[in-house]
Amino acid sequence: MPKIDSYLEEALKQSASDLHFVSGDPARARIHGKLQQLMPEELTTEFVQEALTEIMDGAAQRHLAENDAADFAYEIPDVSRFRVNVFRHLNGIGAILRAIPAQALTLEELKMPRAIHDMCRQTQGMILVTGKTGSGKSTTLAAMIDAMNKRLKGHILTIEDPVEFVHNPQGCLISQREIGVHSPTFADALHSALREDPDVILVGEMRDLETISIAVTAAEMGILVMGTLHTNGAAPTVDRIVNSFPADKQSHIRTMISTSLRGVISQQLLPRADGSGRVAALEILVNTPAVANLIRQGKLDQLETAMQSGGRLGMQTMDSALMALVDGGEITGDEAYQQANNKARFRSKREGKEPDPYSLIG
Repeated sequence: MPKIDSYLEEALKQSASDLHFVSGDPARARIHGKLQQLMPEELTTEFVQEALTEIMDGAAQRHLAENDAADFAYEIPDVSRFRVNVFRHLNGIGAILRAIPAQALTLEELKMPRAIHDMCRQTQGMILVTGKTGSGKSTTLAAMIDAMNKRLKGHILTIEDPVEFVHNPQGCLISQREIGVHSPTFADALHSALREDPDVILVGEMRDLETISIAVTAAEMGILVMGTLHTNGAAPTVDRIVNSFPADKQSHIRTMISTSLRGVISQQLLPRADGSGRVAALEILVNTPAVANLIRQGKLDQLETAMQSGGRLGMQTMDSALMALVDGGEITGDEAYQQANNKARFRSKREGKEPDPYSLIG
């Protein structure tokens, strides 16, 4: 058994999302969002090197040697898959291994709102899931792909770095491609995807102008494109896409997005009030004629108002989602205050906290 498996299995027993396996430090695990020491002994450089070499194939080892970092997937059969990043650092070598459930959770198991179920019934356009690292974007997308896999009779193509959730064909043909193994870049894989008769394309990360440009074009061509960005909020997501393009093309891109965008889901994971795990807070933007008009005119600062007035269609702002979680007793008022955009709205929800002298700023 590979040396690292015992650490991974112990992390999973404690419901950890990530294992931090770094030389010069004890193994640590992120449990319900907080990094905690997993075992007391310090990991030596030699032990970490041996343990990681055991689970790296030749391509990953070469990439590490050439670039001092490598990404790949690792699986303990019948236990779990892991997304792995190996890197060199001051004290030697280290790795972060994120647990990926063997089976994607369903939208029902994640208790996703009706608006997200409705997005999964779209047949063309673009759906974006955004949030910071570790906010559960991959889990949400996997559940959405699972729902489409059960409903559609078509071709779902995923482009990931690395492949995380492995989907078994149900109603659909599933093709999963890994960057660095099956294609050199996201842009190259997307170029190829346009000739592979897909009904749905999942882009693991829209990192650069070329990838974003091809994704927008694919959505315009009648393909359903799903992707992720590391943005916080629906308006910043649209702004990020538009500002990826040169100034002279931005008006045209706003028009394209206004017609092809189907929705934006921006999320974060917060610790539950009872300490039993984490719960997702979701900001949801659904593209309506009014929202499309705001995007087309570049009035992105008014999208929050559109979400506030679009509750009947399933839209909600992050602050509204946080308030619902507080009122439902799922998160503490102080946690909501820390994560809120309009902190003044949550000041009264803080539990025994002194007023924040900076809360009136902005």
